[in-house]
Amino acid sequence: MKQERTWKLTTLCLVILLGSHDSFSFYIDEASPVGPEQPETVQNFVSVFGTVAKKLMRKWLATQTMNFTGQLGAGIRYFDLRISTKPRDPDNELYFAHGLFSAKVNEGLEEINAFLTDHHKEVVFLDFNHFYGMQKYHHEKLVQMLKDIYGNKMCPAIFAQEVSLKYLWEKDYQVLVFYHSPVALEVPFLWPGQMMPAPWANTTDPEKLIQFLQASITERRKKGSFFISQVVLTPKASTVVKGVASGLRETITERALPAMMQWVRTQKPGESGINIVTADFVELGDFISTVIKLNYVFDEGEANT
Repeated sequence: MKQERTWKLTTLCLVILLGSHDSFSFYIDEASPVGPEQPETVQNFVSVFGTVAKKLMRKWLATQTMNFTGQLGAGIRYFDLRISTKPRDPDNELYFAHGLFSAKVNEGLEEINAFLTDHHKEVVFLDFNHFYGMQKYHHEKLVQMLKDIYGNKMCPAIFAQEVSLKYLWEKDYQVLVFYHSPVALEVPFLWPGQMMPAPWANTTDPEKLIQFLQASITERRKKGSFFISQVVLTPKASTVVKGVASGLRETITERALPAMMQWVRTQKPGESGINIVTADFVELGDFISTVIKLNYVFDEGEANT
């Protein structure tokens, strides 16, 4: 009973939540065009080598092997979402995208909503943090899509310190939508992007990543917001060339996992701890179970006071 009471009353920016990096990338479609954010060198590479190039790209762009339903079932509650239009698309559809296009946005959001409808006390964080090729009417379309799919499940933007499970359950809220665009200022249920900062180490070196993560925790407490620790290594062009046929998982993530997990195991929740932890291939090793167990540190501290 004590543990349940603690969890209900604790603000969610003080507990540790599981997240996935490029959450939608399981759905990346090798038959799709190259995304508009890709540099000319990549565009040229694909124009010369076609399908072969896209198969190789997918090995480096797909950072998850589970779809949204699988991730939700495993415990993922934060989703890193990047949205794009397709060039010359007469239907003006919106797609998830990371180098190549992925699923249609409405299909992914509906999949998440189906889980929420079956699990009334579960809460998710949807972080729309990159937009490619989007004009005002595309944003309007996405906002209307969110209204149509989630309706009253969405929690209006308030102070992060006020968001506890008790608060959300009392009001039947299940979705917090973060939107890294000025559009967020015009829509009550969109939380401004600055309330979900996600510092990016941009390194292939596990030691440098850990130093960066540790330093960023100190900065976190100056922001009064939710906060993401990206336990993610980013390949350089030279890394991709060396392991071009192997892909991200084999070349980088699996090799660096022991060092990254060693850092994760030393973390704690609370004002001086971490909040949302994201990773590639979240099913690898004991990432999920380890992050969940970290929250029991909070309960033990409560019991001893």
